[in-house]
Amino acid sequence: MSNQPETATVTTTRVSCDGARDIPGGAALGHPRVWLEIDERGYVDCGYCDKRFVLQGGPADGVDPSQLDDVASGASR
Repeated sequence: MSNQPETATVTTTRVSCDGARDIPGGAALGHPRVWLEIDERGYVDCGYCDKRFVLQGGPADGVDPSQLDDVASGASR
C-alpha cells in the first residue's frame, strides 16, 4: 500500500480542488473548493487533501514524486 497522495497531470497553471471530484457522493465528502496556482516548479499540492497537480510538460512532469518537496499553494476560493 502506498502513502503517496493522488497525483493529477493538468494542462493549465490554475487548478481547483474540492477533494471529492472522483468520490461517489461528491463534495459532501470532500473539502471546500480551493483554487491553486502552479509556479515555476511545475507542480502544487492541495493544502487540504495533499493531492498533487503536475503541469504537463513542466519541470516536474515525469519526475519521481518522492524527489519533490511538498508545495502547498496559497489557496483562494
